Amino acid sequence: MPMNLFDNPLAPRRALPQKTRQIKGWVRELYDLSDDAVVAVSEIACRDEGCPDVETVIGIMRPGQKIVSLRVHKALGDVVREDLPLPAM
Repeated sequence: MPMNLFDNPLAPRRALPQKTRQIKGWVRELYDLSDDAVVAVSEIACRDEGCPDVETVIGIMRPGQKIVSLRVHKALGDVVREDLPLPAM
């Protein structure tokens, strides 16, 4: 298949919208987030030693608070609810 002029072979893989929504829902429930909180889910290349080629990064943004970043050392499509870190008490 010919490469489109706009295709970037180094770009992240296409998102999985259904899985992304599922992960966001899990995070909202687990962290008891209000509607004004924003949850972002991305799959990125992992460069840390011992880390798989890709990891899923979850950002929790609440008004007036620092952004909380969660990392799951798995591809987005492989993440299950039990992979999410529990909130700090």
